[in-house]
Amino acid sequence: MISVCVAGATGWVGRALIQAIVSSDDLDLKSAVARSAAAGSLEEAPGVPIHATVRAALEGVDVLIDYTSHDVVKDHTLVALEKGVNVVIGTSGLTGADYDEIDVVARKNGVGVVAAGNFSLTAALAQAAALLVAPFITQAEVIDYASSTKADVPSGTARELAERLAEARPPTKDRTLDDTSGPIQARGAAIDEVQVHSVRLPGFSVSTEVVFGLPHERLTIRHDADASPEPYVDGTLLAVRKVMGGRVGLTRGLDTLLF
Repeated sequence: MISVCVAGATGWVGRALIQAIVSSDDLDLKSAVARSAAAGSLEEAPGVPIHATVRAALEGVDVLIDYTSHDVVKDHTLVALEKGVNVVIGTSGLTGADYDEIDVVARKNGVGVVAAGNFSLTAALAQAAALLVAPFITQAEVIDYASSTKADVPSGTARELAERLAEARPPTKDRTLDDTSGPIQARGAAIDEVQVHSVRLPGFSVSTEVVFGLPHERLTIRHDADASPEPYVDGTLLAVRKVMGGRVGLTRGLDTLLF
């Protein structure tokens, strides 16, 4: 059995994960983290202790799943790694530099981290398709749609996609940003030189679109999600099982676990 702690257990994805873990044959929900419910109990798992901090919840835990917030996920991850606990990161908002630091600490402690901007299977397939295209079309931009209440920009899905597109091939532009007339912010943010545009409006959950351009033609790959946590559960639990398979250091992207 793999012993699991879920941080963000009372959140949108956290509750769905709790139900799936309790129903599984090979996963054991050892503890949970939720500041608002600390010392209480979970309806889905009444015998599981809820802690206010990750540090207090890791005794006997093999894997920490983090679905909390962008301002605490890095600290949670580093605490777990220092204690020799593997981590699955479902929280967005970390930068490339953050992931570099996490990779170093994970390797130092001989444990693994799986991080994905999106643990949906179809989102992973969309990213894999974009990475197949990237070496052949060097001009692309990413559009990131989310709810008007989402705090971080761009989404973890869009940031991961932009960073990995840049790794797949050097981005090119016909006109440099320095040669832009008007407010340069209208061109979006450059993530590893890939332009990313974040739209925040009511009516969106998370949608990510990459547009590739060639003279006289375009190719668009887009993933849309409704307001349900269910698409993220299977991918997250796949990552839990894979990170226990001897991985050391950081693995980014659910697609890397599928192919």
